[in-house]
Formats: sequence, structure tokens, C-alpha cells
Amino acid sequence: MRNPACGTSFPSRVTTSGPSVTTATDLAATETRTLAVAGPEDPLLLTGGAALDRVEVAYETYGRLDPKGGNAVLIAHALTGDAHAAGRDAATGRTGWWDNLVGPGKAVDTDRFFVVCANLLGGCKGTTGPSSTEPGTGRAWGLRFPALHVADLVAVHRRLLDRLGVGRLHAAVGGSLGGMQVLQWVLDEPDRIDRALLVAATARLTPENIALSSVARHAIMADPDFHDGRYAEHGTVPARGLKTARMLAHVTYVSDRSLTAKFGHERRTAGPAQRLGPDFEVEHYLQHQGEKFLERFDALSYLYLSRAMDYFDPFGGNDTLTTATRFRLLSFDSDWRFSTAHSLRLRDALAARGAAVRHTEIASPHGHDSFLLEPPGYHEAVREFLEA
Repeated sequence: MRNPACGTSFPSRVTTSGPSVTTATDLAATETRTLAVAGPEDPLLLTGGAALDRVEVAYETYGRLDPKGGNAVLIAHALTGDAHAAGRDAATGRTGWWDNLVGPGKAVDTDRFFVVCANLLGGCKGTTGPSSTEPGTGRAWGLRFPALHVADLVAVHRRLLDRLGVGRLHAAVGGSLGGMQVLQWVLDEPDRIDRALLVAATARLTPENIALSSVARHAIMADPDFHDGRYAEHGTVPARGLKTARMLAHVTYVSDRSLTAKFGHERRTAGPAQRLGPDFEVEHYLQHQGEKFLERFDALSYLYLSRAMDYFDPFGGNDTLTTATRFRLLSFDSDWRFSTAHSLRLRDALAARGAAVRHTEIASPHGHDSFLLEPPGYHEAVREFLEA
């Protein structure tokens, strides 16, 4: 299957007798695989009532599943992540997005754990999404793709683990939207996960969060090249809108402290002259981030996945939770996208429902992106929770 929006090729299907495995010695060369997890005979029924007759999911695994199947760890990625969490991609040479956390001897130790990371339903890196071909039409789904809920993303990954022969999870780990998925999984299937680690996550977006994402989606949909979501048919890409969306989002992922330390008030124009175009170094940085994003992500996936986050409210009307899962919540003091207040509300909601939960705020200058980095104490907390 080829995803034209992301320009990445994957095998159409992989048939194995068990989980595909990479050992610690060859983790540096990883491979993204795809597997069909829904078909006409077993469609995926979505939360909103629609059904998908064909769903493929892209995934990677690291380490080896032990004979008792008790060492599996699920990694759930954030909004614009993918299945390539660790190691070096054998085809592209790209290092995994969480390579500093996952690998031999690291906090998520692939010498000890069998780690699975899969691309999200609605994504554009090998898993079925709105840029995939709609069965029977020969065209990309576009805006005909059904609306998604976080529960739907989790349902696809649950099917994947079933097919890989993974039963109960030793742990599920996720940052940002990844943490939201982990929470949803425990609520949907409370007896399958021993440990749930949620980093810089939330149980419900604030109005400010929703407003920021709304502006980003507006930029995409107002782009003349969007063509009501049929831009693939027109041979265009809503590049201006998608770039603007990413630039706005990126500002929310960093902190004023980190931007000040990196760029200060530096300009590229000498003297007192002013210009309307980019001049300050921070502006050029955002331009660069926006351009890079166009190379790896699809506008429709951004619309669908960001909207699923807006509607996430798993505790709305749900006052019960019976689970033996232990929760560990980590937040960062400079994160204003999903601030520590989000984690505290989540902690209190879980505790009120009888769950075992512990929260720690970690000092970091890097804002929301701290969950992808290595501020002091962060990886140590992950390791301690997984190995306790």
C-alpha cells in the first residue's frame, strides 16, 4: 500500500506465525510492517455508528515476547507521530521519534520488554485514514471518511495486539494524545493493562485547547487548494493552511522560556529597518518547522485526529471504574498546552473512582515537547514505574 500524502511505501500485508521481532542487537535497523485488522467479514464498528470494511494498521515491534507473554509494552504516539518509535528505519535511516526512551538498556528496555508501537487509525503513515483509498471508488476517502473517537483508535490497536498474540499488557505508555489513548484503553478494557503511564496528557481539553485547534483546522480548510478535502483528485496539497496549522501548534508545544533561551530577540535584518515578512529568528524557526511538517504529514489526518482530541471526555457521565491497573501520571512545569492542572484533574478523577494513581510534576524548560526529551528525573520515573 502506498500513501501518496506522506510519500511512504509499506508492504500491503504481512502474514506471520507470531509477533515480528527485532532483538536488541539489531534494533538499530527497524522495519515498519502493516497488518489487516478488519475486513468485510469482520468490519470495524466505530463509536459514531459507521463501519469500516477494510482497516490496515502500520506497526513496529522491538524486543522479544517472553514464553508467558507477560512482558509486552504498548507505546501510544501523539497527534503527528507514527509507528517508528525507536531504532533507525532500515529504508530511510530515520531515527525513531522516542528513540531516547525506547531501546536496549533505556527506560523502556527492549532487552527486557516486548514493545509494540502502531500508527493511529486516521493517520497517514501506513494505517487506514482519510487519505487512503475508499473501497469500491478508487478515490481517496477525503471528508467521506467517518468521524473518529479516541475509542476507535484504541479499538484498532486492540485488534492488532490480538493478532500478534499479545494478551495482557505489562504496561501501556503514551504522551499527549498517546496518554489519552492509554486512559481510554483502561476504561474500555480494565483487566488487560497492569500499568498505565500517561505523560503530559489530559482527560478533557480546555476551551483554550479546542480554540487553538479550531484555528489550525480553519487554516487548512480555508486554503484554496483544500478543495473540500478532494485535493488529491485535483493534484494539489493545502500546503499554506497545513503549514500555518503546524506553526500555530508548534508554539503551543514549546515554552516562552525555551524560545527566549534559543532565539532571544535576534533578527536577521540589520539596523532599525522593519519588514512585514519573517525577520526575528523565532519567526524563521517557525517557518522551518512548518515546511518540514509538509514533508511528513497529511492535512486530512490532521483534521480528523485533532478533532477526535476535542471530543475526548471519557469521564463525562462515567462515575465508575473497576480496575487493578496502576496509573502513573507525569507532567512538566513549563507545559501550558496540557499543564500540570490537567494531570491533577485526571489524578483526582481516577482516585475518586478507586484507582491506584500517583502523579509527579517534573521541572523542564521545554514545554509540552518535554515528553519527547530527557529532562532530569523523567526517564528515571518511567523506568522505575515499569520495573517496580
